[in-house]
Amino acid sequence: MARHFGSCHCGAVSFRLDAEPVEMTTCDCSLCVKRNALMVKVHESELTILSGVDVLTLYEWNTRRARHYFCSRCGIYTFHRKRAAPDHYGVNVFCLDGFDASALPVRATEGIGMTVVDPAAPATWPGPRRPEP
Repeated sequence: MARHFGSCHCGAVSFRLDAEPVEMTTCDCSLCVKRNALMVKVHESELTILSGVDVLTLYEWNTRRARHYFCSRCGIYTFHRKRAAPDHYGVNVFCLDGFDASALPVRATEGIGMTVVDPAAPATWPGPRRPEP
């Protein structure tokens, strides 16, 4: 099994992937566009946080299903628990040590049309304004 190590910029948060990603994804939701995310998807059992749990900052918005983690010291987005697949993480490929991003295909995923359910959602959050089923 493949093993990849990663960290935030300052090294406070470190983690390991016990998986061999087969593709990278982009997302066009308002958050991913602003953070310019390029991610690999892994099952929750394949991500182990080695250090820095105490310095991770959580950002949630809209449905609060996706859970986005950032290092509170350097601000780097490391990974997030996925809204559409809550037993998986999207991991920032640029946090993976020595990872050859040019070796994998990139698939664009559609996030811009995901339902907005937060009544206080800013107008800049695209997507249909209706409750989720």
